[in-house]
Amino acid sequence: MTTKDFKLKAEEIVELVPAMGGCFATDKITVEGMKVGYMYREESDEQMDSGWSFFSGTEDQEYVDNPDNLMIYNVNTIANYDRAIIPYLDYPFGSELERVEGTDTFKLLT
Repeated sequence: MTTKDFKLKAEEIVELVPAMGGCFATDKITVEGMKVGYMYREESDEQMDSGWSFFSGTEDQEYVDNPDNLMIYNVNTIANYDRAIIPYLDYPFGSELERVEGTDTFKLLT
């Protein structure tokens, strides 16, 4: 496994949201520094899993299928990368949202 060069260093992460568990996010966000373009929440059997997954929206299936391109993070960490997600984090399981291009607003897809 290669070492990742994250856009934010550990000491730059501040508490923005209460602890809600882990989430998946791609390197497009945490390494390349792209904004979240697409996010969805699914139910999990794990108590410490928020159910959220975050993508820039530019990932193709091959990229997502490579486990080296995704990691599990605390939801607060991803909120530090893109604060625009914060108002949506309490959306229920089954929610699927897409960023409205050029804004910090997301629209509900499902």
